[in-house]
Amino acid sequence: MRVEEKSILFKFVLLYHISTFILLSVIAILIYNMQYQSIYNLSISNLETISSKISAKIITSDMKNEDLDFKTLCSSDKGVKFALYDKEKNTIFTDLKNNISVDFEKKNYLKDTHIISIDKSTLGHLDVDAIVMINNNFKSKIHSIIITILVIFIISYLIICAVGYYLIQLFMKPIKNERKRLDNFIKDTTHELNTPITALMICTDKNTPRSEKNMERIYLSSKRISHIYNDLTHIILDLNKKKKITTIALHDIITSELDYFELLASKKKISIEFNIQHTFIKIDKDDFKRILGNVLSNAIKYNKRQGKIRVTLENAILSIEDNGIGINEKDQKNIFNRYYRSTVQEGGFGLGLNIVDTICKEYNIQIEVQSQLQHGTTFSFNFKHLTTEEKD
Repeated sequence: MRVEEKSILFKFVLLYHISTFILLSVIAILIYNMQYQSIYNLSISNLETISSKISAKIITSDMKNEDLDFKTLCSSDKGVKFALYDKEKNTIFTDLKNNISVDFEKKNYLKDTHIISIDKSTLGHLDVDAIVMINNNFKSKIHSIIITILVIFIISYLIICAVGYYLIQLFMKPIKNERKRLDNFIKDTTHELNTPITALMICTDKNTPRSEKNMERIYLSSKRISHIYNDLTHIILDLNKKKKITTIALHDIITSELDYFELLASKKKISIEFNIQHTFIKIDKDDFKRILGNVLSNAIKYNKRQGKIRVTLENAILSIEDNGIGINEKDQKNIFNRYYRSTVQEGGFGLGLNIVDTICKEYNIQIEVQSQLQHGTTFSFNFKHLTTEEKD
């Protein structure tokens, strides 16, 4: 990855972690507040229930003139302590180890880590004016809630980070694959251009004789560069270019283009046979040349030495047949994908057939491919729906 890409990815990951941390923190705080309030309300309710029972016992004992042992009033409630006060706020009984100052003006409140509830329902029976209930477990319960929330927070954060890492890898995979394909495409393009450019430099050197063979090399090299340039500009620049749809004579264009391809095929001693009927169709001339050029170029490139190519145009169906290396059956469904190459046996960078497929889809031209390994390949194009009358 490039430095700027790493920097952007780092910022994205940092933002992801910060936003995740903030979101989880907000959720944790909300949960803590809810749990805190719930425990507080539950503790108050519990203290009020116990104080009501104590008050009932005090009133009942006083009315029946029975002795009452204050120690037994709240012996079964762990974590709950209580104290009894008279009208002058003097302590009648307390099971607290340390005295706690009580605000008798309040009914329920939190002091330090203790919840205090004051009940004055005894109405002076047994000289008890107020029952003060104290919950000592509140602090431990809140501490337990904090520990639980922290554990859940850490586990959730780690899970979200793991999911984020997986999603980043998932997101980066197609980008890495595309970059790899692009790097290979650039290397292949450089390699493809290197051969004709080197040939041009050699043939145009001032010390090189201007022989017919060298002129032929210059022509082929120039055509090859032009072909590469046309493919690249079609992919990059021509996608939005306005088409010039005119009536063209396929037989004339094919015959004209075959002059170049026969010269190219002669380098591998490949013979080209053709049977071409007069056919007129409405199409952009450059688009048809790209279809013909890319398929014929592949027929030569992937043909065997001293092989054969047959070009047929009958009933508005163009067939280009070769007896070359053929295409594996499992690869045939991918041959029209951009940058796809079923073999590295010859040069190229996987644009030609993608361009052919794009053009054919644009004009609704049906393509049929028949191929068998080591026996050859046939491409057929149906132009029947584009046919028209002969030009004036």
